[in-house]
Amino acid sequence: MKKIVEKKWDYSKNAEFYKYRPNYSPKAIKMLMEYVGARDNESFSVADIGAGTGNLTIMLLNEGLKKVTAVEPNDEMRKIGEDVTKNAGASWIRATATETTLSDQYDWVTFGSSFNVIDRSVALFETHRILKDDGYFTCMWNHRNLHCPIQKQAEDIIEFFIPEYERGVRREDQRPFLEQSATNFKDICYIEVDFNVRRTIDEYIFAWKSVRNHFWDLETDEGKKIFSDIESEIRKKMPETFEIQYATRAWTMQKKTKSK
Repeated sequence: MKKIVEKKWDYSKNAEFYKYRPNYSPKAIKMLMEYVGARDNESFSVADIGAGTGNLTIMLLNEGLKKVTAVEPNDEMRKIGEDVTKNAGASWIRATATETTLSDQYDWVTFGSSFNVIDRSVALFETHRILKDDGYFTCMWNHRNLHCPIQKQAEDIIEFFIPEYERGVRREDQRPFLEQSATNFKDICYIEVDFNVRRTIDEYIFAWKSVRNHFWDLETDEGKKIFSDIESEIRKKMPETFEIQYATRAWTMQKKTKSK
């Protein structure tokens, strides 16, 4: 079988921990569906790209969408996603964001926490190809509120062990990049919705184990040691249960057609 997962972003070892990540704000999903015209439209079709373990996919299905295609190259992630959505009707495809293998039939193309791990320019070109005329693109992430006292405590611990720690493309304002696609897309819409999640210390640490980065690669002895040191300090300084503040942030734009 053709290997289509880059080693840098191979989440095979992280997949089991994705269930500990908080899912997107339901209010944000409802707002997005209203904006793109998905409400009460049984023929509305969505391609969820980089669907991972189905976190966004299942939310879209639970909101009543009937035609959802989930695209995920990683076998371990996709297996979990297929199981999560098995009773909800999603179709799963083993492909990438830059070569989706899909036809041009979709009303909405979504990237839930996946737009930062691909070649964004090529992925937008492919998105434009598979969208219907006037269809929509959305990329979104959940961001921890770094000013929240409990989050600040964790950040301080991480930066103590990794002074050069940075959060990458996922934390950036996507507008400057998306504005470069003005030839093919129009009308950038940004929404941000705050929400709180209650977590145990175990759930919080397991969620961090879902993170794939070069600062603590859990497949190396060095990475395991750094993460173990961070985990030990978090368990020592943070409470057993706590409430965490997050925000779902999403950027949406509409496909331009040649006549428009």
